[in-house]
Amino acid sequence: MGDMVTFPSNGKQSRGYLAVPESGSGPGVVVIQEWWGLVDHIKDVADRFATEGFVALAPDLYDGQTADEPDEAGKMMMAMQLDRAARDLGGAVDYLAGHDATTGDGVGVVGFCMGGGLALWLATTHQGVAAAVPFYGALPWEGVDPDFSRTTAAFLGHYAESDDWATIESARAIEQTLRDQGNTATFHIYPGTGHAFFNDERESYDEGAATLAWQRTLAFLRDELG
Repeated sequence: MGDMVTFPSNGKQSRGYLAVPESGSGPGVVVIQEWWGLVDHIKDVADRFATEGFVALAPDLYDGQTADEPDEAGKMMMAMQLDRAARDLGGAVDYLAGHDATTGDGVGVVGFCMGGGLALWLATTHQGVAAAVPFYGALPWEGVDPDFSRTTAAFLGHYAESDDWATIESARAIEQTLRDQGNTATFHIYPGTGHAFFNDERESYDEGAATLAWQRTLAFLRDELG
C-alpha cells in the first residue's frame, strides 16, 4: 500500500515508509520502529493505519539496516546516534504536519519497544506531537530522561504484565508523572502477556491483547487528532 519517501530533517534528507488512506487524507501518525529496524511488520502497521483512515509515516532510523537476532538488534539500537534519531523523528513530524494529505491540528506518534521509548521522548522534544502511544516502551540510553513538563500531549500506554524491558513499575511512574502535570494519560497493563505482544511475527504475539490494544489506539487517536 505504501511507498518509501524522503523528507527533510534539519537540512538533510531522511527516508521512511509512507502510507496514505484511499480517501486521500486523514490525521497524521508517525510509526516508530522496534529495535529490529524498519522491517515488514512496521510497514504493515503503517498500512493498517492507512486502512483505518490515517496518514502514516514510519521513519527509517537505521538507514536501511535491519536485524534478525536480539543480540544484533541490541547492538544496532545502542549504536544509534540519538541526535540523528531526534532529527529524523522531528523531521517526520514536520513532514506529516505539512503534508497535503494530513488533516487535524497535531500529529500522533506510536512506537514499539525501542520506538515506544522514543515516542515518549519525542512528545517532550517536539511541540507538534499531540498524542503519543508507547507500546512497552523504555529508554535504555544513558542520559535520555524525558522532561514530561515540556509536553501537553495526551498519552495512551500499552504494557505487558511480564516484561523485564519495560516494567509495570516504570509504566505506572510515567503515567503518574503525566497525570500530576495535568496531561491526559492512561496506561493499560495486559495480563498474561510478555514484551512485544503486539508483534504478530514473533512468538510473544498475543492476539487478544494485540486486538484490544489496536482498538484502543484507534479510538484514542481519533479522539485526540480529529
